[in-house]
Amino acid sequence: MDAKHTALPVADPSLPGAIPLRPLDALQIPPELDGRTGDNRADPARLQINATCDADAIRCFLVEYDRSPGTLRIYQRECERLLLWSLVECGKPLSSLNRQDFEGYLNFLVDPQPAALWCGPKAERASEKWRPFVGPLSESAVLTAMAAINSLMRYLVDAGYLLGNPLGLIRQRRRKMAAEAGGPLRAVASTEEVDKIERFLDEQMWQAVTAAIEAMPRDAERGRDEYERARFIAATLYMLAPRAGELESHRMNSFREERGLWWWHVVGKGGKKAKVPVADDMLQALIRYRKHLGLSAVPRRDDTTPLLVSVKDGSPITARRLNQILKKIFAAAADLLPAEAEHKKEKLRAASAHWGRHTGITAKLDSGIDERFVQKDARHTDARTTQRYIHEEEERWHDEAQKQRLPWAGPKTGG
Repeated sequence: MDAKHTALPVADPSLPGAIPLRPLDALQIPPELDGRTGDNRADPARLQINATCDADAIRCFLVEYDRSPGTLRIYQRECERLLLWSLVECGKPLSSLNRQDFEGYLNFLVDPQPAALWCGPKAERASEKWRPFVGPLSESAVLTAMAAINSLMRYLVDAGYLLGNPLGLIRQRRRKMAAEAGGPLRAVASTEEVDKIERFLDEQMWQAVTAAIEAMPRDAERGRDEYERARFIAATLYMLAPRAGELESHRMNSFREERGLWWWHVVGKGGKKAKVPVADDMLQALIRYRKHLGLSAVPRRDDTTPLLVSVKDGSPITARRLNQILKKIFAAAADLLPAEAEHKKEKLRAASAHWGRHTGITAKLDSGIDERFVQKDARHTDARTTQRYIHEEEERWHDEAQKQRLPWAGPKTGG
């Protein structure tokens, strides 16, 4: 590292000159590191956002996602991590990071060291115990982090804040290496014919989920609240196929009646507006949940009650909390499956909230709804995305394969 960017001491955040690890809004950045004169800064005449330093530029980026709470939470976390690493480990502003720095950051995410400084148990953001990491990131978590950071860097280039996106150079190299290392087998494994959506619950698994919900205790008020909420969550996932973040951000008035027909109006990925038809069974599930909450049978246009409410205080539950609720239900459902369905037990225990969306889309297709309408329900721009959920032909093909048996001399051991 050159003299211009000598790293700051990091072994003890209380040392003079060290920058304490704090969330973005509480972070105190020295003027020489705030990015006003970063090496990668573009001509100020090109600037399209109201930002003169790196922290303000990040805030401008995050504001773009204020209507997508789940995405915002991920992007905020990854932007904070990168900014802190740049300041503390590299001793340079984020707007001075180059391609080699990002290569180093990739390695850092896999093993944030020193762990005593960077990692700690989850804590409130206002707490002094808050740390950017709980521990090393998994491969999938690293991919999520790099995708979020790449979105930030592209935004800052498009906004005229940065000259270029050095992370893009690494991504290009890694794609090339993956293609070279993959060989013919990888090419086959990524073809459209086998690129089906498998993160969904089949009929047997879904029946186990509903049975697990029905087995929830309801002898106390809290138990009844959790049971009714779980019923509504399951119905909404199966009938409307929403994303978890959409259930967090939307309110009851997103359900609207138009000329006697009910629709769910949703603002989804990228701020795209759409509406999804509400089938009769879904409408009955909505009415049931609302009556349990002490609300009118159907919502008015001014009803801002959260779609899913905390049983403690009636506040909207977060996508993270939704995932925790479903994880518990899926685990209980796995225990209800027979021993011979061990592979399905494992799938259920690995399932998350997003599997509910996949399950809903798959169920629509399996029920015979026209593929064009399922594409509209799922809000897929490309019909090929919807087609990845179609399993009927392959299931018939697999059933035909069962006609072939394995001849074997001696006593049979199975089948």
